[in-house]
Amino acid sequence: MHSGKTATKLSATIITKNEARDLPACLASLAFCDEIVVVDSGSTDATVAIAEAHGCRVLIRTDWIGFGAQKQRALDAATGDWVLSIDADETIPPALAAEIRAAIATGANAGYRINRLNIFLGKPLRHGGWYPDYHVRVVRRDLARFTPDIVHESLVVEGKVGDLRHDMPHQTYRDIDELLDKQRRYAISGGEQRRSRHKGGVFRAARRATRTFLKLYILKRGFLDGREGFLAAAANTQENLLALCVGRVDGA
Repeated sequence: MHSGKTATKLSATIITKNEARDLPACLASLAFCDEIVVVDSGSTDATVAIAEAHGCRVLIRTDWIGFGAQKQRALDAATGDWVLSIDADETIPPALAAEIRAAIATGANAGYRINRLNIFLGKPLRHGGWYPDYHVRVVRRDLARFTPDIVHESLVVEGKVGDLRHDMPHQTYRDIDELLDKQRRYAISGGEQRRSRHKGGVFRAARRATRTFLKLYILKRGFLDGREGFLAAAANTQENLLALCVGRVDGA
């Protein structure tokens, strides 16, 4: 981790569960941070050992109540003036690390959005609604909170938010097995949330799914990303449809 003394302390926060494959690269990219806080929800692989070996402060919180609440726990545990919230399948390239340090040193904003470069089955996606993909990730700790959403949570900042220029690579799905597994878990987690937001029967859900695919693949030019663009549009559509169906079953 960052060894030089700086006027502004920067914490990185990560929530984990069975992230042994991705976590080493993520942690290695966070050497510019002064502190790394990992909140684990009950990993059965080497995730916790990897984090501890890397000098992270690890908290175990197995009473899972959603992504928003778990990330808020990590934010509350951080001690830095500024916090970088990052997922285990994301990394911070050196140019972005330098940009983050320069940005928080100015104090010009209360938060910053980072543009994710989503990598799908090994290919960076630049169309189909996947790019640009800005998210608030760097915040003044005392001016930010996570929304309590079960899935698709976000950081809300009190104050001005700026945009950083350099991209953050995000390994969305490395293979089809991972894609199907994550879709299943997200559908179960977010089914009731989606059901409460989208009322209607099976045919309405099917129409909505069809519109989603056409929007991503045609209107947002997902076809320009080739085979991966088609699969990405189909995966996004299927995830939404699965969440709606799971929500209807759970709420029946």
